[in-house]
Amino acid sequence: MSEPITPAISDRICKHMNEDHLDAVVLYAKVFGNRPEVETAKMVNIDPKGMNLSVQIKGETVPVRVTFDHVLEDAEDAHHTLIDLVKQARK
Repeated sequence: MSEPITPAISDRICKHMNEDHLDAVVLYAKVFGNRPEVETAKMVNIDPKGMNLSVQIKGETVPVRVTFDHVLEDAEDAHHTLIDLVKQARK
């Protein structure tokens, strides 16, 4: 059984995504946040229903919410969902 998505798990996921997968975070904002003009993006937090991003557009910081197509069950579900979203965005 995987861990539930707590604030600590959210922080861990965000830290990993922001340090190792910033290109994916930008894709999430552009494709699923409907902000194709995004220059940079940072994952602020993740919860079972979606993720909050902070993006830069023309020098301004803008919040973007990306809602998932299902409620995440746990951290493992978050992992698989984030990977699936990147694959979809790259198509």
